[in-house]
Amino acid sequence: MRLYSRGQLLLVGLGGVALALLLSLGLGILKLPAPPAAGASARAATRAAALSPDAASSGEPSSPGAAEPLSGSRPSGEALLARDAQLSAEYSQDERENIDVYERLNEGVVNITTEVVAINWFMEPVPQDGGSGSGSIIDARGYVLTNYHVVKDAYKLFVNLADGGRYEAKTIGVDPENDLAVVKFEPPKGSRLVVVPYGDSTRLKVGQKVLAIGNPFGLERTLTRGIVSGLGRPVQKDEKTVIRDMIQTDASINPGNSGGPLLNSRGEIIGINTMIYTPSGGSVGVGFAVPVNTAKRIVPDLIKDGMVRRGWIEMEPVQLFPELVDYMKQNGYPAAVEKGLLVSQAKKGGNADRAGMRGGGTAVRYGRSVFYVGGDIVTAVDGMKVSTMADLYSALEDNKPGERVAVEYWRGGKRVVAEVVLADRAKYAKD
Repeated sequence: MRLYSRGQLLLVGLGGVALALLLSLGLGILKLPAPPAAGASARAATRAAALSPDAASSGEPSSPGAAEPLSGSRPSGEALLARDAQLSAEYSQDERENIDVYERLNEGVVNITTEVVAINWFMEPVPQDGGSGSGSIIDARGYVLTNYHVVKDAYKLFVNLADGGRYEAKTIGVDPENDLAVVKFEPPKGSRLVVVPYGDSTRLKVGQKVLAIGNPFGLERTLTRGIVSGLGRPVQKDEKTVIRDMIQTDASINPGNSGGPLLNSRGEIIGINTMIYTPSGGSVGVGFAVPVNTAKRIVPDLIKDGMVRRGWIEMEPVQLFPELVDYMKQNGYPAAVEKGLLVSQAKKGGNADRAGMRGGGTAVRYGRSVFYVGGDIVTAVDGMKVSTMADLYSALEDNKPGERVAVEYWRGGKRVVAEVVLADRAKYAKD
């Protein structure tokens, strides 16, 4: 009888076990687990990275749309991952941009309601509901940018937030010439307002996608989309005012949208929705917005002074019209031009007088108006042609008191250019 060592017995035993396993696999009695799919491995790795403290502290975003929200609690990495996965799977790139802008910024758009004072049948003043509009929160302290016509004549103002909060507000400053206003409310302590950021309206292109968020017909925080249909549109607001460089858009703008933001695809304000062209009272795809660069220029003045201080030429201008031109020709005051502003009077010692400009000397009556003929005829101010009073206001809209502007005028048949140091329009109006 042959004796085997302990090591030889162990080796024979292991070989037997291995042989039994191989036979079991071959006969299908045992099955090996399938390896995980590549997509599942990637999702697991991404999820682990999103939830890992190291990944959170690295400063790298987990996905393109997973930016920190501007208000409320920050979603977890798992929630952000699930949201982005859903957006990528169900929506196009264009739709994802729209959804992202709305979800980030809709709470920064407020509904503004007003109360006005009316006279009842007994000739007594009584408060009643005024109009409503929209506005953009531009400062976390509670400053809201809107249209002047939204708050005009308001006895009381109320700002309504996305969370249902309703706060009384006050008008801080207005600029009727650009139809803009700033109102302010006191946000609750500890609240975190969503601020809608400014963009740059000088970089706009016709055909660029734009989004409008507002409160049309009282339906809060509605999103519409369209394109920039035109740029640099001058829109006549009233007899004396033309708002220059308006943005034309086909994004639906309806009553209640006024004062709300027109946004680019990054969620930046590029305009303030102001008016529509409509034969029916509803949107027909022709809306206008004040360029945001105009707002950026004047908002600091509205907050600081409550108004925009603009320069002025101290003269009494009269817009030329055919009957006046004919009268001047027939009475020995021939004009070299038929369009422009006649200087009826130049304030003695004022900036026009100091620059050498002259008013008329012969009084004439037209209807109920009395003015003087024989003076200079202004045809351009600060490089802009002027033929109406609205043109003059537009030419000086972006000029401050103390600035120097070139004034082109005609004296008889001679063209003259003078440099005028602008006065303060508000002080001149009071004088």
